[in-house]
Amino acid sequence: ALNGFVLVVTSEGLIFYSSHTIQDYLGFHQTDVMHQSVFELIHTEDQQEFRRNLHWALSPPHAPEGEPSAEGGKSLGSSAVAYKPDQLPPENSSFLERSFVCRFRCLLDNSSGFLALNLQGRLKFLHGQNKKSEDGSALPPQLALFAISTPLQPPSILQIRTKNMIFRTKHKLDFTPLACDAKGKIVLGYTEAELQVCGTGYQFVHAADMLYCAENHVRMMKTGESGLTVFRLLTKENRWKWVQANARLVYKNGKPEYIIVTQRPLVDEEGGEHLRKRSMHLPFTFATGEALLYKSAYPLPGFPDPFQSKGKASKSKKTFHSHRGCSQKNGVDPSSLLGAVMQQDKAVY
Repeated sequence: ALNGFVLVVTSEGLIFYSSHTIQDYLGFHQTDVMHQSVFELIHTEDQQEFRRNLHWALSPPHAPEGEPSAEGGKSLGSSAVAYKPDQLPPENSSFLERSFVCRFRCLLDNSSGFLALNLQGRLKFLHGQNKKSEDGSALPPQLALFAISTPLQPPSILQIRTKNMIFRTKHKLDFTPLACDAKGKIVLGYTEAELQVCGTGYQFVHAADMLYCAENHVRMMKTGESGLTVFRLLTKENRWKWVQANARLVYKNGKPEYIIVTQRPLVDEEGGEHLRKRSMHLPFTFATGEALLYKSAYPLPGFPDPFQSKGKASKSKKTFHSHRGCSQKNGVDPSSLLGAVMQQDKAVY
């Protein structure tokens, strides 16, 4: 219900807790940031200000000059002074209230890569940590910053509306849909059973966006995250819906197991703007087996001449559909990008 997220940061600068809504504002998943140094998320120019506000008297031990920001956060942990409660002001003291602004890294479509947040809250004792001092004696609870972080610039009505329609889908490694949350069913109109029926998830992607999505899919298999991808999805009403998506690999026992995609619907004008900015430097050709992302050993017998002469992907919709329905006959793997286009009904274009 908040226009923001809850953040609890220990005196050493570790994020003890963040509410899951951090993903709606910064794009980081709750589990990505918890127990990490908060200074890895904060703009270098604002780190000292954040450090100051973590300290009960606003005068933290000074971090050495020229130290990398992430290391600065860690060194602070080792040099943080443990205080006994009787050395500190009473917990209800207005002296421990905090309100300040910091720029945080933001993975969402934010031009500078940072989002200015207003942090409002207070320092309170963080109980139940059972920390030990160097001589082995138990340390008393230490102060931590409990704050509500809200964007400095209030969101527009449009942003509020689209934020409320962020949906998530789960896919196999070749992008075959496995599950979709309730909001996704509202936006796209499909049931989970309908999403799982045929082929890979690429038959729901607009032909002109397929290679762009595939390129980011390949990047995600290498790095664990696709980066922001803007493309069109086919809804059940046979309309194209622009979405902005970020896909992440989920690992089990050190091996990638499935993909989770967070998707935000866009208005058509926003989608068109992204399309104009998109650069097409494609890692593989469209018609041959190179475009098959997984199980690429599929035997591909000779292609009919029109494909051979095309080489790189043709943007013409006619070319895409002139060979519709002959995928099996020509030996095109239905789970390749070309096979996915051939499964689409050309009426949707």
